[in-house]
Amino acid sequence: QELLVESGGGLVQAGGSLRLSCAASGLTFTPYAMGWFRQAPGKERDVVATISMGFGNTYYSDSVKDRFTISRDNAKNTAYLQMNSLKPEDTAVYYCAAGPHEALLRRGEGRIYWGKGTLVTVSS
Repeated sequence: QELLVESGGGLVQAGGSLRLSCAASGLTFTPYAMGWFRQAPGKERDVVATISMGFGNTYYSDSVKDRFTISRDNAKNTAYLQMNSLKPEDTAVYYCAAGPHEALLRRGEGRIYWGKGTLVTVSS
């Protein structure tokens, strides 16, 4: 059973926008911090953004700060990643993740649930 399912990836030109969604099922959504990670070809998977379970505190990697926005809708059991001003270097498979502790999730540590990923390709 897939607990986290991403959608919204695709091909976009540089400067464009995409919104990724992560729908959770079979998982009690509210107690978990949510996050987005990405893995470019030949590179390690890195954190993009995280959002805590309580006050919705957010974290962004320096490479996406001021361009991407993470949000969550607890009523819909869904997390989002709004990506604006996309660059070719944003090309990667984007993974949704859920973990009980935002600080650990941000570091990719602890118990984490992963989605299967969605491909984002930004053309120059």
